[in-house]
Amino acid sequence: MRLLVVEDEARITEILEVALRRAGFTVDVVTRCREAREAFANAPYDAAILDLGLPDGDGLELLAHLRSQGNAVPILILTARDAVDDRVRGLDRGGDDYLVKPFDVKELLARVKALLRRPGGLLGSTLTAGNISFDTVECHVRVGTQSVALPRREATILEHLMRRLGRVVPKGLLLEKLYGFDDEVESNTIPVHVHHLRRKLEEAGCDAAIHTVRGVGYLLTEPKT
Repeated sequence: MRLLVVEDEARITEILEVALRRAGFTVDVVTRCREAREAFANAPYDAAILDLGLPDGDGLELLAHLRSQGNAVPILILTARDAVDDRVRGLDRGGDDYLVKPFDVKELLARVKALLRRPGGLLGSTLTAGNISFDTVECHVRVGTQSVALPRREATILEHLMRRLGRVVPKGLLLEKLYGFDDEVESNTIPVHVHHLRRKLEEAGCDAAIHTVRGVGYLLTEPKT
């Protein structure tokens, strides 16, 4: 899953990037309202963390703008503004949660995951396809009773294939979900990940199949009954 962090304090962005990446997220960081608008317009984020005191404007105005444009991405407000009135304004403008600085990283991660477990969110369910099961909370994959260890990006590809079981997942969508703005991506990156994922699943006895739709993307199908 891909997250956007809108924060101008370098130390905080460093802490957030490390913690979120370790938790399995793809992370982009911007430091201005203008940059955030551009990022939201150009990438499909699953959630965002938003500071309010930004150098070129108030994060609340950015939040109101996003909601007025119909952007419903879950947003956690992360700010030093700790008055009750500030919290009320943040939630009234469209924030989904509110966390005051200084913060505990474990709590922040738990709150982000809670946003993604809400109805319509991406976490909180176990996906199945054939004899594959995918716990989206723990990012735990099993083939039958066997646990299969997958690197973050291979697990993300599998998750998207399972969420769209029987439908083609475009290669471009996988690129957008797996890589941030600053990541260097080669033309064969996704095919290589899919190759490794397919091999590991087959070695574990997987009865679902990943098909390559040449020039378009990939398709996961269950075994015929």
